[in-house]
Order: sequence, then C-alpha cells, then structure tokens
Amino acid sequence: MTVLLVVAAGLYGLVIGSFLNVVIHRVPLHQSVVRPPSACPSCQSRIAPFDNIPLLSWLVLRGRCRSCSAAISARYPAVEALTALVFVATALRFGWSATLPAEIIFVAGLITLSFIDYDHLLLPKVVVYPLGLLVLAGLVVAAGVDGSWHRLVVALVCASVEFGLLFAINAASPRSLGFGDVRFGPVIALALGWLGWRYALIGFFAANLLGALVGVALIVAHKAGRRTPIPFGVFLSAGAFLALMVGSAVHYPA
Repeated sequence: MTVLLVVAAGLYGLVIGSFLNVVIHRVPLHQSVVRPPSACPSCQSRIAPFDNIPLLSWLVLRGRCRSCSAAISARYPAVEALTALVFVATALRFGWSATLPAEIIFVAGLITLSFIDYDHLLLPKVVVYPLGLLVLAGLVVAAGVDGSWHRLVVALVCASVEFGLLFAINAASPRSLGFGDVRFGPVIALALGWLGWRYALIGFFAANLLGALVGVALIVAHKAGRRTPIPFGVFLSAGAFLALMVGSAVHYPA
C-alpha cells in the first residue's frame, strides 16, 4: 500500500506541478489560468498535448520548443519535480488518511506562492484566499470523517492568533512585513494547527529563523542591504513545510 501511495502521489504531483507552472506565470500578469492553452513564449505556437507531458516532454525535447527551437526554462520541469517530491513526502507523512487531501492542497499552495513571491515580491489574494478556503474545507471534511473536531478548533484558534500577531507587526512596521504575509500566515497556522499548536509555533519560528539567516548572509555577502525587500513568503513556506514534516508518520483518528 505504501508503494502505491508513493507512486500515486508522485504522478499526481507531476500533473499538478505542470498546472502550478501556469499559475505561477499567469496570475501575477492578471491572466486566466484556463485560457488560452499553453504556448511557446518565443513563437507563440500552441504546445501539443504530447509535448506537454510533465517532466518527460521537456527531457525528450531537450529543453527546446519543437516549433522554433527556443530554449524552454529548466524551471518548468524543476517545479514539476519539486511538486512530485513534496507530494510524496506529504503522503508518507499522512498516509491514507482523511487529512491527506487538505495537506496536499496546502503544500501545493506553498510551492505556488513561494515562486510568485520570489519573482514578484507578491502573495496574490486570488491565490491565498482560495487556498485558505480549500484547506479549511478539507480539514472540515477530515474532522467529520475522523470525528476530530477538537483538531479543527485548535487549527482555527492558531490561525486567528497568527493573523493577530502578523497584523500587529505589519501595523507597527509595514516595511518589515507586507500585508500579503499577514494574509498568508493564518493559512499556514490553520494547516499546521491541525497537528497541534506546537506545529504552528514551530512553523512561525522556523520561517523567521530562515529569513534572518538568509538576510544576514546576503548582507554579509554585500548582495543586499538592511532595507532591501525580501520575499518573506518563501521563508513562511519553507518554515511551514519543515514544521509539517516534523515527527513520524501520523494516523487518524488520534
């Protein structure tokens, strides 16, 4: 059963990773993620279905467009492979449980928002809000299936506390923390709080520690200054995933 879970999560991750590439590219440009179909950025030729197979097509085409031979960024297969790996890790952590769908949605959101924030210093509401609603819906279903309503209450309390804390930081120093991070934080606390308030706490401190370490390293290397904006959403996501992976595989109900 574990082998089946790993294979299913990996293949599903590759497919979802392909869609995340579309979201990462189009959402900051205020474009639809549905239409038009995927096309080569250089010659605008539509990508045929057989050239749009996650990871495999890029390898077969050697990273070039079939029509114009323009180079296709290696980040596309990298996002697909990363999503597959993250999905497998999440599946192994939660197993065949009612919680797994909510956490799979959550980690997909972490990947999407990390790349968008890295590229644009932006955490779009059109991604954060649906992500929060989908994670909440998934946890409500999990609570109903397992009878773990106490977990849902703890998760909601964690989300509320983190929103209040980040809102206060933003109000005191908007330059140090954007409001996109204020929106994103409660979604993280919700997903981690389902495991317990300590997980939400670990995620929060891990994000700040990673951000501080990278920030200091950039300053020391003269790659950034004290006022240089950093994509804090990347560190929120990294801290959240690290916290999510803490501990052995979990089984519900518990």
